[in-house]
Amino acid sequence: MMRRLAVPAAALLLTSALAGCSDSANGDDGKLDVVTAFYPLQFLSERIGGEAVRVSTLTKPGAEPHDVELTASQVGEVADAGVIVYLNGFQPAVDDAVKQNGGDRAFDATSVIEMIPRAEADDHAEEEGAEHAEEEEHGPNDPHVWLDPERLATIGDKLAERLGKADPDHAADFTARAATLRTELTTLDGEFKTGLADCARRELVTSHSAFGYLASRYELTQIGITGIDPETEPSPQRLAAVAAEAKEHGTTTIFFETLVSPKVAETIAKEVGAQTAVLDPIEGLTDASADYFSVMRANLTALKLGLECK
Repeated sequence: MMRRLAVPAAALLLTSALAGCSDSANGDDGKLDVVTAFYPLQFLSERIGGEAVRVSTLTKPGAEPHDVELTASQVGEVADAGVIVYLNGFQPAVDDAVKQNGGDRAFDATSVIEMIPRAEADDHAEEEGAEHAEEEEHGPNDPHVWLDPERLATIGDKLAERLGKADPDHAADFTARAATLRTELTTLDGEFKTGLADCARRELVTSHSAFGYLASRYELTQIGITGIDPETEPSPQRLAAVAAEAKEHGTTTIFFETLVSPKVAETIAKEVGAQTAVLDPIEGLTDASADYFSVMRANLTALKLGLECK
């Protein structure tokens, strides 16, 4: 299903004009205004920007971000921001707002790392026609780059450079915080490598094909019931094919995510006699006390149990 930005054209033109009139990247308190598209980019911006930035996000906590629609006021935030941090091809509404109002203030996370093509990330995708339709709307690459800690660290390094250009007085601080974050992400990466080194099986059956980067980094095979877009409805043929693969590999756990219905995963689990468990793609937080690191470590625990790792 094609979805586009639900903001009147007049609002876009108005905010474009306002953007052209803006002559300062900083607010009245001297902080750099950073608008982020969704949680992982908000997390990066807050950790790297520190007290020198004021960070907002276009996707509300707990909201499914793939097809978020922006209000006129949110498009205005994009127009007025000092830096806009987004991931091209993930949220069409945000892409449109950035195209209309972003200019050289936009930082596209996909431009600084190597992306995995959708077809490679989701080897078990739906019918070819549906796959092409999804690529046309959301882009040709798997957008879930933040689930690879190494790629996220690289995005952080480049974001620090971009923030430094917008606010040179704090450039050294941005670089130092990005280096600290990289060290933490390297530690997390080591935990995943150790935790997933010796498992009874390496097939990862998920309701949503969001884990291509994680699977690639830790030598797992993702078997997605739906495609990259979690709202894609699997056909009866697809459900039967996944059930057959799950039985073939002796799958004991079908993973589902926090922001969409677990019904598809439960259907497969019932068919193959497996249990279900949460594997969070961290597209948006549902727990205010959680952060990227705590959710990733919860994912590692779930994977070790579900794949029977030693």
